[in-house]
Amino acid sequence: QVQLVESGGGLVQAGGSLRLSCTTSERIFENYHMGWFRQAPGKERKFVAAITWSGRATEYTDSVKGRFTISRDGAKNTINLQMNSLKPEDTALYYCAANTNWGSFDDFGLRRIDYWGQGTLVTVSS
Repeated sequence: QVQLVESGGGLVQAGGSLRLSCTTSERIFENYHMGWFRQAPGKERKFVAAITWSGRATEYTDSVKGRFTISRDGAKNTINLQMNSLKPEDTALYYCAANTNWGSFDDFGLRRIDYWGQGTLVTVSS
């Protein structure tokens, strides 16, 4: 059974920082592209950031460019999302995702994601 275990969510004031982590198996980590989507209450789930299985390429949605950084930690089979300069509009449930197709890491391609984590809640107060 595939597990994507997320951690690092919490409550932070606007302008603050959080670091999300997603730990998975060696099989998934070494063969799948991985990334993050987020979903606010009553809203559609949307793409945030992704990194290839090799770590050689990354992609971000425009609203987080320059503020969020995605990375891979091979020693721990973990991807991280460093979130700086957080804004109230970043408030959402953040989901880790793993997929064999790099093109699925966008707002439409989320319907073809192979594996999802359980989600970790990020709340940014004004």
